[in-house]
Amino acid sequence: MTLDDRQLMKRLEAMLVIADEPMSVVNLATAVGAPVTGVRAALKTLRADYDGEGDGPERGFELREIAGGWRIYVRADLDGVVTDFIGSQAPARLSQAALETLAVIAYKQPVTRSQVAQIRAVNVDSVVRTLLARGLITEMHSDPETGAMHYGTTDLLLQKLGINSIDELPPISPLLDDGADGFEGIDGVA
Repeated sequence: MTLDDRQLMKRLEAMLVIADEPMSVVNLATAVGAPVTGVRAALKTLRADYDGEGDGPERGFELREIAGGWRIYVRADLDGVVTDFIGSQAPARLSQAALETLAVIAYKQPVTRSQVAQIRAVNVDSVVRTLLARGLITEMHSDPETGAMHYGTTDLLLQKLGINSIDELPPISPLLDDGADGFEGIDGVA
Protein backbone atom coordinates (compact mmCIF):
# COMPACT_ATOMS: atom_id res chain seq x y z
CA MET A 1 0.00 0.00 0.00
CA THR A 2 1.45 3.32 -1.03
CA LEU A 3 1.34 6.54 0.92
CA ASP A 4 -1.10 7.88 -1.67
CA ASP A 5 -3.44 4.93 -1.01
CA ARG A 6 -3.32 5.60 2.73
CA GLN A 7 -4.01 9.30 2.22
CA LEU A 8 -6.94 8.45 -0.07
CA MET A 9 -8.43 6.10 2.53
CA LYS A 10 -8.00 8.70 5.28
CA ARG A 11 -9.81 11.26 3.15
CA LEU A 12 -12.59 8.79 2.34
CA GLU A 13 -13.00 7.92 6.02
CA ALA A 14 -13.27 11.60 6.89
CA MET A 15 -16.03 12.07 4.30
CA LEU A 16 -17.87 8.91 5.34
CA VAL A 17 -17.81 9.85 9.03
CA ILE A 18 -19.62 13.13 8.37
CA ALA A 19 -22.06 11.75 5.78
CA ASP A 20 -25.67 11.70 6.94
CA GLU A 21 -26.79 9.79 3.85
CA PRO A 22 -25.08 7.36 1.47
CA MET A 23 -22.53 9.05 -0.82
CA SER A 24 -22.04 7.87 -4.38
CA VAL A 25 -18.60 6.86 -5.61
CA VAL A 26 -18.63 9.84 -7.98
CA ASN A 27 -19.44 12.27 -5.13
CA LEU A 28 -16.75 10.73 -2.96
CA ALA A 29 -14.21 10.91 -5.81
CA THR A 30 -15.03 14.57 -6.35
CA ALA A 31 -14.84 15.32 -2.62
CA VAL A 32 -11.44 13.70 -2.13
CA GLY A 33 -9.97 14.66 -5.51
CA ALA A 34 -9.26 11.13 -6.70
CA PRO A 35 -10.27 9.02 -9.71
CA VAL A 36 -13.44 6.94 -9.43
CA THR A 37 -11.59 3.66 -9.96
CA GLY A 38 -9.18 4.45 -7.13
CA VAL A 39 -12.06 5.43 -4.81
CA ARG A 40 -13.97 2.24 -5.64
CA ALA A 41 -10.90 0.10 -4.83
CA ALA A 42 -10.19 2.05 -1.62
CA LEU A 43 -13.80 1.59 -0.45
CA LYS A 44 -13.55 -2.16 -0.91
CA THR A 45 -10.27 -2.18 1.03
CA LEU A 46 -11.82 -0.14 3.85
CA ARG A 47 -14.85 -2.42 4.02
CA ALA A 48 -12.63 -5.52 4.23
CA ASP A 49 -10.52 -3.86 6.94
CA TYR A 50 -13.60 -2.91 9.00
CA ASP A 51 -14.93 -6.45 8.61
CA GLY A 52 -11.73 -7.84 10.12
CA GLU A 53 -10.57 -9.55 6.93
CA GLY A 54 -7.00 -8.32 7.37
CA ASP A 55 -4.76 -8.50 10.42
CA GLY A 56 -7.04 -6.30 12.52
CA PRO A 57 -10.24 -7.07 14.40
CA GLU A 58 -13.79 -6.62 13.18
CA ARG A 59 -14.86 -3.09 14.04
CA GLY A 60 -18.03 -1.94 15.79
CA PHE A 61 -19.06 -0.24 12.58
CA GLU A 62 -19.25 -1.36 8.98
CA LEU A 63 -19.08 0.23 5.56
CA ARG A 64 -22.18 -0.54 3.51
CA GLU A 65 -23.06 0.14 -0.09
CA ILE A 66 -26.72 1.03 -0.02
CA ALA A 67 -29.14 3.18 -2.03
CA GLY A 68 -26.52 3.88 -4.69
CA GLY A 69 -23.92 5.11 -2.22
CA TRP A 70 -21.60 4.27 0.65
CA ARG A 71 -22.04 5.04 4.32
CA ILE A 72 -20.71 3.92 7.71
CA TYR A 73 -23.26 2.17 9.96
CA VAL A 74 -23.22 0.60 13.41
CA ARG A 75 -23.03 -3.18 13.14
CA ALA A 76 -26.45 -4.78 13.57
CA ASP A 77 -25.32 -6.86 16.57
CA LEU A 78 -24.49 -3.62 18.43
CA ASP A 79 -27.80 -1.83 17.81
CA GLY A 80 -28.99 -2.65 21.33
CA VAL A 81 -25.89 -1.13 22.94
CA VAL A 82 -26.28 2.07 20.92
CA THR A 83 -30.02 2.26 21.59
CA ASP A 84 -29.47 1.84 25.34
CA PHE A 85 -26.80 4.53 25.33
CA ILE A 86 -28.91 7.02 23.39
CA GLY A 87 -31.91 6.32 25.62
CA SER A 88 -29.86 7.00 28.74
CA GLN A 89 -28.69 10.42 27.56
CA ALA A 90 -30.35 13.55 28.85
CA PRO A 91 -32.67 14.81 26.16
CA ALA A 92 -31.54 17.90 24.31
CA ARG A 93 -33.47 20.92 25.46
CA LEU A 94 -35.24 23.24 23.09
CA SER A 95 -34.31 26.91 23.02
CA GLN A 96 -36.83 29.53 24.09
CA ALA A 97 -37.30 30.45 20.40
CA ALA A 98 -38.00 26.81 19.52
CA LEU A 99 -40.50 26.44 22.37
CA GLU A 100 -42.33 29.60 21.33
CA THR A 101 -42.41 28.53 17.68
CA LEU A 102 -43.60 25.06 18.65
CA ALA A 103 -46.40 26.57 20.76
CA VAL A 104 -47.57 28.74 17.87
CA ILE A 105 -47.60 25.75 15.53
CA ALA A 106 -49.37 23.55 18.08
CA TYR A 107 -52.15 26.05 18.74
CA LYS A 108 -52.55 27.45 15.20
CA GLN A 109 -51.95 24.35 13.04
CA PRO A 110 -52.00 24.00 10.16
CA VAL A 111 -49.92 27.15 9.87
CA THR A 112 -47.32 28.44 7.42
CA ARG A 113 -43.82 29.54 8.31
CA SER A 114 -44.65 33.14 7.40
CA GLN A 115 -47.72 33.09 9.67
CA VAL A 116 -45.56 31.84 12.55
CA ALA A 117 -42.97 34.52 11.79
CA GLN A 118 -45.69 37.18 11.78
CA ILE A 119 -47.06 36.03 15.16
CA ARG A 120 -43.58 35.86 16.71
CA ALA A 121 -42.29 38.96 14.86
CA VAL A 122 -38.98 37.23 14.09
CA ASN A 123 -37.55 35.01 11.35
CA VAL A 124 -38.33 31.37 12.24
CA ASP A 125 -36.67 29.54 9.32
CA SER A 126 -33.86 27.89 11.29
CA VAL A 127 -36.14 27.12 14.25
CA VAL A 128 -38.66 25.40 11.96
CA ARG A 129 -35.81 23.35 10.41
CA THR A 130 -34.70 22.31 13.90
CA LEU A 131 -38.23 21.28 14.92
CA LEU A 132 -38.61 19.32 11.67
CA ALA A 133 -35.26 17.60 12.20
CA ARG A 134 -36.25 16.60 15.73
CA GLY A 135 -39.53 15.19 14.45
CA LEU A 136 -41.71 17.47 16.59
CA ILE A 137 -43.45 19.09 13.61
CA THR A 138 -44.20 17.91 10.09
CA GLU A 139 -45.04 19.33 6.71
CA MET A 140 -48.77 18.80 6.28
CA HIS A 141 -49.58 20.24 2.85
CA SER A 142 -48.74 23.14 0.59
CA ASP A 143 -51.08 26.01 -0.13
CA PRO A 144 -52.46 25.56 -3.67
CA GLU A 145 -52.30 29.31 -4.40
CA THR A 146 -48.99 30.36 -2.81
CA GLY A 147 -47.14 27.05 -2.52
CA ALA A 148 -46.40 27.86 1.14
CA MET A 149 -45.96 24.77 3.29
CA HIS A 150 -48.34 24.29 6.22
CA TYR A 151 -46.91 22.77 9.40
CA GLY A 152 -48.46 20.79 12.20
CA THR A 153 -47.33 18.77 15.19
CA THR A 154 -46.42 15.08 15.20
CA ASP A 155 -47.26 12.09 17.34
CA LEU A 156 -43.75 12.36 18.80
CA LEU A 157 -44.66 15.76 20.28
CA LEU A 158 -47.83 14.28 21.78
CA GLN A 159 -45.75 11.48 23.25
CA LYS A 160 -43.19 13.93 24.71
CA LEU A 161 -46.02 16.00 26.21
CA GLY A 162 -47.77 12.89 27.56
CA ILE A 163 -51.05 13.63 25.83
CA ASN A 164 -53.16 11.71 23.31
CA SER A 165 -54.39 14.60 21.21
CA ILE A 166 -53.59 18.23 20.54
CA ASP A 167 -57.07 18.94 21.90
CA GLU A 168 -55.69 18.11 25.36
CA LEU A 169 -53.46 21.21 25.34
CA PRO A 170 -54.62 23.75 27.91
CA PRO A 171 -56.67 26.63 26.54
CA ILE A 172 -54.31 29.45 25.67
CA SER A 173 -56.46 32.47 26.57
CA PRO A 174 -56.25 32.02 30.39
CA LEU A 175 -52.46 32.04 30.07
CA LEU A 176 -52.33 35.44 28.34
CA ASP A 177 -52.07 38.74 30.15
CA ASP A 178 -55.24 40.80 29.72
CA GLY A 179 -53.21 44.02 29.56
CA ALA A 180 -54.87 45.60 32.62
CA ASP A 181 -51.73 45.59 34.82
CA GLY A 182 -50.68 49.11 35.73
CA PHE A 183 -54.08 50.63 35.00
CA GLU A 184 -55.66 50.20 38.45
CA GLY A 185 -57.27 53.38 39.69
CA ILE A 186 -57.68 54.96 36.27
CA ASP A 187 -61.27 55.95 35.53
CA GLY A 188 -63.25 53.15 34.02
CA VAL A 189 -60.71 50.41 34.82
CA ALA A 190 -61.14 48.31 37.91
